[in-house]
Amino acid sequence: MHDLAIHPVTPDRWDDLELLFGPNGAYGNCWCTWWVLPAKEWDGTAPQARRAILRRLVADGQEPGLLAYQDGEPVGWCAVGPRERYARMMSPRSRTFRPLDDEASWVVNCFFIARSARGRGVATALLAATVDYAFAHGAERIEAYPIDPSAQKPTTDNLFVGYLPAFLAAGFVEVARMGNRPVVRLQRLAPAG
Repeated sequence: MHDLAIHPVTPDRWDDLELLFGPNGAYGNCWCTWWVLPAKEWDGTAPQARRAILRRLVADGQEPGLLAYQDGEPVGWCAVGPRERYARMMSPRSRTFRPLDDEASWVVNCFFIARSARGRGVATALLAATVDYAFAHGAERIEAYPIDPSAQKPTTDNLFVGYLPAFLAAGFVEVARMGNRPVVRLQRLAPAG
């Protein structure tokens, strides 16, 4: 899909994000807060409260992700931000998503693509734009925890974290495994000269 427009989610784009996520709030009413809240808190938070949490992030100017548009309609989302935004990823008890070290990282952790736009390169375009966005906003490195199709069958239920081959094609390098889940990183290149 070469005719996509991709923009950070700002308050004036909230309605577009709501439209894309639909009445079910993306995946099972998560409203992309599964990462933001600790596990017990997420379990005890109603879908409308999750929606309010994401809306507050947007209203506060945190730009929690990017939206892809096709012919003016929102067709894709990618969440990105500093690791500190995501309580679930900061826990040293997490078997899969805990930090590997103390260095600051930004994280790409969720994709949501409209059913009508799947398989058309939207996620790939969003990943490229997300990398540019994170580096432009001060990230020194970006991490992700995508699905490795050789270790785990990709399904619509687990591909929200992304697809390992797409991250490798975008220049990310696998730096560790947590169970069958790869941890990939992309380091900011030093300026030439």
